[in-house]
Amino acid sequence: MIKEFRAFIARGNVLDLAVAVIIGAAFGKIVTSLTEDIIMPVIGKIFGGLDFSSYFLVLGEVPANLQGSTDYAALKKAGVPLLGYGEFVTQAVNFLIIAFIIFLLIRALNKVIAKPEEAPAADPADVVLLREIRDELRRKNGGA
Repeated sequence: MIKEFRAFIARGNVLDLAVAVIIGAAFGKIVTSLTEDIIMPVIGKIFGGLDFSSYFLVLGEVPANLQGSTDYAALKKAGVPLLGYGEFVTQAVNFLIIAFIIFLLIRALNKVIAKPEEAPAADPADVVLLREIRDELRRKNGGA
């Protein structure tokens, strides 16, 4: 069983998948930082706030110690029902950025991998010979 497991792990597909997961996790952190640290503050500034992810609606009772709080994380941790539309927008933008970057990567990869168009295969020798005979016969019979 250990030999089979080692053979399974050593297969190219499993190693490729492991590398993809590791790179994907690192890439996800980069995109999250891009979204949270660069893009969303600009969007938040345009819409009048610096922290776009802190936009939410309180849907239930707020504990007395958190009355008047605008700290989304603290209210959520306290179990207050919240409609966190700002966090949703942040995650949606994050998804769109990742999807667009993956689209660009796949597009570039397809251009690199694309096979050049092959010239049509040459006709077999017997077909070429038959065409030459046909053309010769037409020439001798007056082009008919």
